[in-house]
Amino acid sequence: MALPLASVQLYTLAKEFSEDMSGSLDKLAALGLKNVEAFDFVRRPDEIRAALDASGLASPTGHAPLLSDELWTPDGSIPTPAPEVVFEAAAKIGMTTVIDPFVPAERWFTEDGVADIAERLNRLVETAAGFGMTVGYHNHAQEFVKSFDGQSAYERFLQLTDDRVEIELDLFWAQTGGQDVPALVESLGDRLVAVHVKDGVVPTANPWAPGSESFGSDSLDQRRAGTGSVPLAESLKAGPGIRFAVIEYDKAPGDVFEDIAASYAFLREGGFVA
Repeated sequence: MALPLASVQLYTLAKEFSEDMSGSLDKLAALGLKNVEAFDFVRRPDEIRAALDASGLASPTGHAPLLSDELWTPDGSIPTPAPEVVFEAAAKIGMTTVIDPFVPAERWFTEDGVADIAERLNRLVETAAGFGMTVGYHNHAQEFVKSFDGQSAYERFLQLTDDRVEIELDLFWAQTGGQDVPALVESLGDRLVAVHVKDGVVPTANPWAPGSESFGSDSLDQRRAGTGSVPLAESLKAGPGIRFAVIEYDKAPGDVFEDIAASYAFLREGGFVA
């Protein structure tokens, strides 16, 4: 099967992207990258599409809230856009998959909560298809805190969702959740269309478990791909159907463009991307 395409989640360079969208994308293109994964795109699809076109980049996947009634922002919570609004914006940019990036922890702690998440995604499959795209979900570590009848909340979610719901697995956060990451990758089969290539020293305890101390990205010890404890090479080899290997840092350890370049070199030199 074909090797994945390399990409970068633009949240990695959120500050730089906000300050200079075109300049940031030009720097990524200069590294040899052809794809990115957009975030916060619903309010500015035309601006992002123009900047991507000017830099010769594409955004086949993107992150947008689909499963929550409200979206938290530094200025307070606001209602999330209707799914049709999200898909219309995604279509303008040229995306093929819209991925929900985060569902709050407490909704993963009950069987009813997990069923609701799955049902919401299932209802969106046909809506997204009307715009020529698919929907997916991106994990953190809260999906692995609770178990029901021997199944993790994440496994239950997979069981309840339509096979057309695609999966983007964040390898760092899956390991933080205590998973055997290569085995999880293998078990996802053809539903796994993308992985977040992220390395570092994972937290010693799941930060979303009840009673855990509050934490933020600043507390994370994330490192360039291949230099941390996440089994990236083994995980990438375990997923022959992966279409996108998406570089991401929640907290880049140094200069963000140099850190992206180093992770991209890991993917290229290891023969993990086309």
